[in-house]
Amino acid sequence: MQGTVFKFGDDINTDLVISGRYKFSITDPRELARHVFEDADTDFYKKAQGQPFFVVAGRNFGCGSSREQAPQAIKYAGALAVLAKGFARIFYRNAFNLGLPLVECDTDVIKHGDFIILDLKKGSVTNNTKGYVLNIKPFNEFQKALIEEDGIVNLYKKHRGLRIDK
Repeated sequence: MQGTVFKFGDDINTDLVISGRYKFSITDPRELARHVFEDADTDFYKKAQGQPFFVVAGRNFGCGSSREQAPQAIKYAGALAVLAKGFARIFYRNAFNLGLPLVECDTDVIKHGDFIILDLKKGSVTNNTKGYVLNIKPFNEFQKALIEEDGIVNLYKKHRGLRIDK
C-alpha cells in the first residue's frame, strides 16, 4: 500500500473523526464518509479524494464513544490504513472488524504530506519523502485474516465461522 499522509495529533476522538450529529441521520457508509474529519478540516474529504492516503496520528487515536461509524467513515473515505502510536481499545476492535488496518508505530517522524509505503507482510513503513524505514507492530493471524477478508462478516461467511485455518 502506498499513498499520501494526512497527519493528526494525539487523542483524536471518534466525534472528531465523524460528528455525532450524523450517527442516526446517515446510514449509507459512502455518504457518511463525505463528513469524515470535517470538524477538524471542512475540506478533508475533498482533499483526500482521487489519491490513495493514510491517516497518521499520535497516541490514543479513536478515543471517546464506541460508535462503529468512525472507522467506517475512514474506510469508506478511501484511507488505506491508520497509523498511530496507539489506539483506543474499542476503536481498535471496530476497525479490524470492518477490515480497516490499524498500524502501531512511532509516528513522530511522519509528517503531513509525506508519501509512504506500508508493507504489512514485511512489517515496515518506508517514507519515500524523507528516505527512512520504520518497523511496525506485527499483526496476529486473526488480524491478518480480518484484513485479508475485508472484515469479520466476510471472514465469517468464507469460513462458516471465525476459524482462520485454511
